Amino acid sequence: MRKLHISSVKPGDIVAKSVFLENGNVLLGLGVELTQRYIDRLVQLGIDTIYIQDIHTDDIIPDEAIRDETRKDAVDAVYKTMTGLMDQPLVKRRTSLPDFGSTFQKVFKEIITDLSSRRDVLVNLSHLHVLDGYFFHHAVNVAVLAGVVGLAKGYNQQQLMDLGIGALLFDIGMTQVPKELWSQKLELNAEERKRIQYHTEEGFNILRGQYNISVVSAHCALQHHERYDGTGYPRQLTDTNIHEYARIVAIADVYDALISPRPFRNSFSPSDATEFLFATGNSYFDLDLLKLFLQHVAIYPVASTVRLNTGQVGVVSQVNSLAVNRPTIRILQEPDGSNVASPYEINLYEKEWMSVTIVQTM
Repeated sequence: MRKLHISSVKPGDIVAKSVFLENGNVLLGLGVELTQRYIDRLVQLGIDTIYIQDIHTDDIIPDEAIRDETRKDAVDAVYKTMTGLMDQPLVKRRTSLPDFGSTFQKVFKEIITDLSSRRDVLVNLSHLHVLDGYFFHHAVNVAVLAGVVGLAKGYNQQQLMDLGIGALLFDIGMTQVPKELWSQKLELNAEERKRIQYHTEEGFNILRGQYNISVVSAHCALQHHERYDGTGYPRQLTDTNIHEYARIVAIADVYDALISPRPFRNSFSPSDATEFLFATGNSYFDLDLLKLFLQHVAIYPVASTVRLNTGQVGVVSQVNSLAVNRPTIRILQEPDGSNVASPYEINLYEKEWMSVTIVQTM
């Protein structure tokens, strides 16, 4: 399969990876033949990339960090919890979901079990969902990314659980923000921005009163918008005054937000997102944690379509954990734009290809 921007997809292409609704159910399933109507609908729903079948890349399959069943269970739990809390007054909110801590313990245990079995695999978040599902799928992606960092740091089971639950529920305070504010395309005014920023304190207040959720997990909600140099909110904390779990969640939050389409912009490529993160190390983020994070993320994920500085176009067939910016590329198109008769692969990590670089993700 190969991943393409929606603008490059045409009627007759076959879906190679399902697209999901906000609650984790399938919107467009594997094997569906795309029509112009389907393509227009995907654009309308905020899908800016899609995986399609291709005879030259049928054997190229992204290796997900967690199983589809695990992801569906996690998204479903987040969806039910978040929607159950939306638009509820404070008193009702505190009694409506008396023990969702145990639910998320079970959910994150499944996530960490999957991650533990694939610790040598660079994380590739290839799951596609509609724009309205960002809130719920984003929480699961942040938990996956945070879990990878926790494992890399050698956290014990309790530490991983506290981090994971904090990551799954870090944005729970957004359930109390009017949806039109966090989904609008226009720039926020000062009052609207202040209202959204208050979600960190609301999330902390929700979580710290919940049974089976630790205070350190609740601090992921409170501190995930704090920045290493003190420019964040709500308390302008600096460096290690920010809890380590919150520092990890902050990195995962921004990375997944960048690679996801939003109402006000298209998604960034993983390579552009990682470049942004690295440029802000030790100003926005803990540089040591950031380096650890970037060691476990695929800058050019398997199945990505890329253009090389030679003018050739190909698909990433294999990532290299020793040099994440030097994957193996299956060449499909020559510099003159002609399709190759027999696709061939070049390993950018090998000496003979060291002058070849990726210049664009397509």
